Amino acid sequence: MENFVFQNPTRIIFGKGTENQVGSELKGYKKVLLHYGGGSIKKSGLYERVVKSLREAGVDFIELGGVKPNPSLDLVHEGVRMCREQGVDMILAVGGGSAIDSAKAIAMGALYDGDVWDFFVQKGDCQAALPVSTILTIAAAGSESSDSTVISRAEGQMKRGYSSKHIYPKFSILNPELTETLPAYQHACGIADMTAHLLERYFTQARQTDLSDRLIEATLKTIQVYGPRVIADLSDYEARAEIMWAGCLAHNNLFGMGRIGDWASHNIEHEISAIYDVAHGAGLAVVFPAWLKYNHKVDLQRFVQFAVRVWDVDYAFGEPERIALEGIERQKRFFKNLGLPVSLADMNVNDQHLDAMASKAVMFGPIGQFKKLNKEDVHNILKLAL
Repeated sequence: MENFVFQNPTRIIFGKGTENQVGSELKGYKKVLLHYGGGSIKKSGLYERVVKSLREAGVDFIELGGVKPNPSLDLVHEGVRMCREQGVDMILAVGGGSAIDSAKAIAMGALYDGDVWDFFVQKGDCQAALPVSTILTIAAAGSESSDSTVISRAEGQMKRGYSSKHIYPKFSILNPELTETLPAYQHACGIADMTAHLLERYFTQARQTDLSDRLIEATLKTIQVYGPRVIADLSDYEARAEIMWAGCLAHNNLFGMGRIGDWASHNIEHEISAIYDVAHGAGLAVVFPAWLKYNHKVDLQRFVQFAVRVWDVDYAFGEPERIALEGIERQKRFFKNLGLPVSLADMNVNDQHLDAMASKAVMFGPIGQFKKLNKEDVHNILKLAL
């Protein structure tokens, strides 16, 4: 087990009707930027409830909507401008991972003299940020209790992530009721995203990580049980509660303690969605099985453990490599049964940009920790995903 320091300062407020507490939670701030996506929170009535709570608590606020999946740098720049001009001292993101990631980037940019994009291309380090709070509307990215954000820039078709202790949300409100109006496909994408967060941590070169191995395996098993229930019945509150909590825990860094995560699959997927604008979770459902297959011989025993503990492959199934490959196949089948793509062809992505995506993925050097991947490795994984 590696040395580690664990601290997660985000206060989680979980359960039915908890969005109505947001006004009282934000009392004392001078001006809040209410940041959200399209019209979904207005159609569902969530917007009205949030505004009502803020007004009843006497919280002054301004608004910036328009966040889209794969949140854009242009909107971040607009938010930075508004925060500076209006004296904003708290950002409230209402939505999924895209709204929260956008809010975090705005929070960093508002207190930075340069362009916030500097952080995403390794030209600067965040030293301070405005506080961020969230009301979550989809179980997926885990951004509601993480230290990370991902932003897309149209110029150069780039999508990059950044992590900083300064962008952990102060509090996050998680009401599973708020996910009921989402289409089944969005739930499926969220399930793939949280699964990938767990697998990025699970496949590690660190030794003697049995406790966190078991925690990750238990969460993956929970997703196996309740993920299909969410897809089958969008009114199943208990299933959505289990999945929402799983998504939060999957990315709050607890399961990464004492181990070294990989994250190559996320980097590869970012290049796909930067060009094709596919849903992040859908891209991960395609990339991760290909990454697993490409790397299964790096540590065959860990892949056997994954197959046996997570996917119930019996040791009598065959030789270790056959067991490992069967575990990978069952993970891929799980994604497919949720209605997700499991190949680039399923997303209408061909081999036209494979070389460009591979080059951009490693523009700052090899990616991944389980196995360091160079351009050729990334290209081969993308070919496996075709």
